[in-house]
This record gives sequence, C-alpha cells and structure tokens, in this order.
Amino acid sequence: MSNTAGTRRILEDVTMRVNPAEVVGIVGRSGTGKTTLMRALGGLTPITEGTLTLQGNQVNGPPDGVVTIFQDYGNALLPWRTVAKNVALPLEGRMAKSEIAGRVESAIDAVQLRGREGDYLSSLSGGMQQRVQIARALALDPRVLLMDEPFGALDALTKASLQDVLLQLHETNAATIIFITHDLEEAIYLSDRTYVIAGNVSKGEPGHLSMDVDVDLERPRNQITTREHPRFLELRHRLSGAIELVKGA
Repeated sequence: MSNTAGTRRILEDVTMRVNPAEVVGIVGRSGTGKTTLMRALGGLTPITEGTLTLQGNQVNGPPDGVVTIFQDYGNALLPWRTVAKNVALPLEGRMAKSEIAGRVESAIDAVQLRGREGDYLSSLSGGMQQRVQIARALALDPRVLLMDEPFGALDALTKASLQDVLLQLHETNAATIIFITHDLEEAIYLSDRTYVIAGNVSKGEPGHLSMDVDVDLERPRNQITTREHPRFLELRHRLSGAIELVKGA
C-alpha cells in the first residue's frame, strides 16, 4: 500500500502480513512515515494506492475490533473523569451498565490499577495515565491492538514495567499487537517479528519497509535474562546495522 498527502509521497509500496496473535514491531527513525503507517493500519488515514485487509475484509475506515493507542495519553484521556469513567467511555451507550462495570473492573485489574478507580488523572503519574489508556483499549476486547510509540515519553523504569504489563496482557487475551517504536531494544524485547521502516519524507524519500526480522527469543521474556541473552544482542546488532545502512543511503 502507498499513501500520498497532496503532492508529498508519505509511504510507498509497503507490504506486510501479520498473523493472528502475533506481536509485530515497526522500528525506524523520525520522519520515515511511521505514524502515517500506523494510522493507515487503523483505518484512520486512507491509503491512496493498494489494499489493506483484515481477515480478508478490505479496510476503508476504522474496523470493529481494532483499537489504536497513541503516545500522547494527555490528549487521549479526559481529566474531568475518574480512572474508571475514562476506561468506560468507549463502552457507554453500547452495552448494559452491568456489563460495562465488569469490563472496566477486569481492564483496571489487568493494568494493575486496582484501588485507583476513583482517582482523577491529576493524581496519577505519566506511567499510570498510560496504563489507563491501555485499560480503556482492553475494555473494548480488541482483536488487534495498534500502538504508536506508546512508551516513548516515559522514563526507563516505567517503560520497562509497562512493557511487561503488555506482554502479560498478550498472554491473557492473545490479541494481535502491532507497535511502532524508535527503541531497538524495545522492538526486540516485545515482538515476534520486527520490520525496519526506512525513508526521509521531508527529503522526498517515502517510507518503505526495508527489512523483516524474526525475533526468535523464547517467551515468557524477562527484562534481565532476555536482554542479556546472546541472541538478543545479535538481533540488536542486526537491526542497528540495518538502520545505519538506510541512514547512510
């Protein structure tokens, strides 16, 4: 698929296949069209050439069962609502209150925010607010979870904690997860496969996928033992080399 905005080519000949329940990372530098790709996958930005399908059905807008989480949790959440009411928001008017309550409770438990249901966002750290956004997505019981640099604005310890929360959630609900990151180690730690996206849109070089790497590390993963595994270091070296190669091209 390709995407053009006005006269500017953002994405060109992007071809990818994602299997059910797979965790797929897309890693690349700024200006490669990563966010446009994520918005296209979620049906939020139309593609101008090619096709995009979900389980054989063409995507022409936001499909049911696909939820997108963005990095900017501050704009995604409503500060005048409590944690529980933020999580419940997309469910309101779609199901009975009793079912909403059950889903909200399960989602809040999943992101380890039990006891904070009645709190307002002003009392939560950035990491906790991102947990609220993840819980809201989980309450929708998504088949596909799209994440645009979801942990990019967080400190290292909070990022590591939320990475593990995400992996635990994947073990539980087996949703397909596609995420964008500029962090090589995050891409390897989380994913089953990682794509490298190359390009420089501002210089007239549209984004395209230059490499597809199988991340053949055992699950469950651990922040210490997985990252110290020789294969992890090999994969990091390979991805780093690929990004440096396209940088110098």
